[in-house]
Amino acid sequence: MEPNTKGAATFYQYKLIKKINLTTAKLRIYIALPLLFVVLETIFLSWWSLLYMIIAAPVVLWIQYVISRSVLLITGHPIAKRWKMSLRLPWLGYMPDQYISYGIFRKVQLHNFWIGLCIAALFIVWAPPAFTTSLAICHLWLLLPRLYTLLRLRRDDEGGMLKFNPADVSYYAQ
Repeated sequence: MEPNTKGAATFYQYKLIKKINLTTAKLRIYIALPLLFVVLETIFLSWWSLLYMIIAAPVVLWIQYVISRSVLLITGHPIAKRWKMSLRLPWLGYMPDQYISYGIFRKVQLHNFWIGLCIAALFIVWAPPAFTTSLAICHLWLLLPRLYTLLRLRRDDEGGMLKFNPADVSYYAQ
C-alpha cells in the first residue's frame, strides 16, 4: 500500500470514502417527527395515543436490542465491547461503539427493520390499533437515521468500515 502523502483521512489501511453529515436541520426534523405523529394519531385514532407512544418507545428499544444481539450472536460476530446501548440522538438504541463492518451493520439493521415490523404487526391481534401504530412509528423512527445511512451507502462496497459520530457517519474502504 502506498503511503498517505495527501493528508487524506485514514483508519489504519482504510481511506475515508464518504462522510454523511447529519445537519441540525435534519436533526430538528427527526426530533419533530414523533410529535407530529402523536398529534396525527390523537386526531385519527385515539386520545390515548400519547400514553401508547410513551409505552411503545421502551418496548421497541428492547425489541430492537434483542433482534440486534440475536443476529450478531447467530452470525458469530464478536459483540463484547463493540456494541452498546446509546441514548444520544440520532443514534438511539443498540449501536456499534467502534468501527464496524458495513456488511455486518447492514445485515443487523435490515433484520431489525423487517423482524421489528413483523413483531409490531403481531400486536394487531391483541392490542388497540393506536398502540400497534405507536409501535410501528417508534420502530421506524428509531431506525430512520440508520436506514438513511444504508440508503446513502447502497452503491458502495460492503467491505468497508463505518464509524458513527454524533453529527456524521464516516465510511472507510481499503
